[in-house]
Amino acid sequence: MADVPFSQNEFTGSAEGAKSFQDDVEFLERHMELVILRRTDSRAEVAVAPRWQGRVMTSTADADSGIGYGWINEALIASGELQAHINAVGGEDRFWLGPEGGQFSIFFKSGDPFDLEHWQTPPALDTSPYEVTMRDDSQVVFIHRVTLTNYSDIQFEVRIDRAVRLVEPNSLGVVIPPSVQSVAYESENTITNVGSQAWTPDTGLLSVWILGMFKHSPKTVVIIPFRAGPENDLGPIVNDTYFGKVPDDRLTIRDTVLFFRADGAYRSKIGLSPQRSKPVLGSYDATRQLLTVVRYDLPEGATDYVNSMWELQDAPYAGDAVNSYNDGPPTPGVPALGPFYELETSSPAAALTPGQSLTHRHQTYHFEGTEASLDQIVHETFGVNLNAIVTAFP
Repeated sequence: MADVPFSQNEFTGSAEGAKSFQDDVEFLERHMELVILRRTDSRAEVAVAPRWQGRVMTSTADADSGIGYGWINEALIASGELQAHINAVGGEDRFWLGPEGGQFSIFFKSGDPFDLEHWQTPPALDTSPYEVTMRDDSQVVFIHRVTLTNYSDIQFEVRIDRAVRLVEPNSLGVVIPPSVQSVAYESENTITNVGSQAWTPDTGLLSVWILGMFKHSPKTVVIIPFRAGPENDLGPIVNDTYFGKVPDDRLTIRDTVLFFRADGAYRSKIGLSPQRSKPVLGSYDATRQLLTVVRYDLPEGATDYVNSMWELQDAPYAGDAVNSYNDGPPTPGVPALGPFYELETSSPAAALTPGQSLTHRHQTYHFEGTEASLDQIVHETFGVNLNAIVTAFP
């Protein structure tokens, strides 16, 4: 989410509770065309919306009767209205580009103050449909071309190639017990410099930024493993000051993993640098016995990531590789937008000459099962047992 307060309080989403995946699909298909990815040997399905940048709106491990995992802003979609700064329709894998703030921002015009009134999501990341170039039962491929101008008045001619496809749950590289229900998919996102000028650090770079909005619960906890080591070498473990420092009862740091409350009750955000990040993060919802894992491309040795803070920056390439956002009331007495929570990953800054490309892959896995059956997946993926997550907060 944006790094300043933002709320569409007249549209305080409704995709929570007992809504099934089929409920979500039936609602969405009343308002747009969907591409449903499925396999004949599985009940897993993924719903993709070409109308919104090839966005994964929701998915399920059980299309017959299972819940949909993505948060969907039904009231906003049903209204048919376009909002001024962003159309927060939801979805569990959406394509964005960074940076959001700073002298190289693509969300602010040159000279404008970094405030909500002047913040504007580019249509190519918000309302523009992407062209479908290929589709089959398990994959859909999109293309889109756009010209973007950053805060420093530098133009970027960009071709966006995006593919969303089902993947095998065991491609996570861990043993999946037979009793566990699962769905897994990836987005492969490529940006190409189709202009005549090189993209250089001095005048600004872009990055691929993938964000997933998921249904919260009172017992949802985000899990982010990190590289241990001294701050002198690796920098701080976590940036927890986006909306004011995250309270201790909402962020717990252990030896090699941190836990972050994703209960939709307190607006907060964290981020980890590429020096601290590992190529995996996730969440566990104890109320649904639902484990979500995100795996993404984290190139070895890449340290320049765009900085999205809403200010003129001393270090425009000291940004985060991963983020998590917990929605909540922006101010006391004002309803939350969702609520929901987000898992986000970014590519390195793309210093591309004409014709060069950068690709960022973002995989999402959902597993439903008993605590005993999920414990092995958690341990192999995050290096802790499931009980450590469940008991991370009182």
